[in-house]
Amino acid sequence: METNFSIPQNGSEMVFYGSTTSKVIWIFLVVVLSMTFVLGVLGNGLVIYVAGFRMAHTVTTICYLNLALADFSYMASLPFQIISIVMNEEWIFGWFLCKFVHMIININLFLSIFLITFIAMDRCICVLYPVWAQNHRTVTLARKIIAGAWILVLLLIFPHFIFLTTVKDERGKVHCKCNFESWAATPEEQIKMSMTVSLITVTISFIIGFSIPMIFIVICYGLMAAKIGRKGFVNSSRPLRVLTAVALSFFVCWFPFQLIFLLGNIGNNETLNNIHIWLNSASTLASFNSCLNPMLYVFLGQQFRERLIHSLSASLERALREDLVLNIDKVRNLSSHTGDSEP
Repeated sequence: METNFSIPQNGSEMVFYGSTTSKVIWIFLVVVLSMTFVLGVLGNGLVIYVAGFRMAHTVTTICYLNLALADFSYMASLPFQIISIVMNEEWIFGWFLCKFVHMIININLFLSIFLITFIAMDRCICVLYPVWAQNHRTVTLARKIIAGAWILVLLLIFPHFIFLTTVKDERGKVHCKCNFESWAATPEEQIKMSMTVSLITVTISFIIGFSIPMIFIVICYGLMAAKIGRKGFVNSSRPLRVLTAVALSFFVCWFPFQLIFLLGNIGNNETLNNIHIWLNSASTLASFNSCLNPMLYVFLGQQFRERLIHSLSASLERALREDLVLNIDKVRNLSSHTGDSEP
């Protein structure tokens, strides 16, 4: 007996209806996911090449390198998702890939926002404490923090990994879903466990994997804006523009799905049925975020016309090059002129 909520825990399983409009939407979403796969593989692959092999490893480059690795891994899971969607949620890839593919999807969600938050905090420290940053902001420290983020993500997704498996329905078709038959004796206990696990999952996803990091990002931007305004430094640097665009794109792409995911797990059956209408588009939008970052690195690093003249690889290298939000020397000069001390 399948007792898992029909709201997917990762956005890959989609529900479609028999109307002509739904079929058109279904085709559109499959096309968008296919385009996302192509653009994401090419874009993130280029970022991995440039940041990993063409540039010196700095705090900034290793952050964006890990972000590209997470997005590239997610791109590798898209063909499995697309085929499953085309086959009306049937899973033909076996038990191991059921767990592994969905593990990659959840790693991408958590690791992306954690890395964006870390980059924002790093920029904030550079603005508020430039001297400390120059002395203590090292690649080794950044690598340790990023490794800790990977470990934390694996711990957060472990419960979902345990319960996820392949399940046959009454028609003999195999689906990749959470199943609790091995963990509870009666259907009632399975339903209760399903509700508990779903509530824990949505709480971790919405609060730890979205709300708290976004709050930290907003606080960092507020502190940077206050310091920049106080020092009279109006023009923001290129890396800050890139970070702003990356953070905003993540929020725009993931907030609808996170909200629907939350409402779907705390609402009643009527709410759940209405939410299904919006779930498909929201999950596709969330997937599209993984191919946006390389475009942002290119088009925000320099003026668009310069991007057309120079090679894409050189453009990415300039866009990702290490550059403090405010040059330390400029901050020091501004501080000396105004007579203000660092907070």
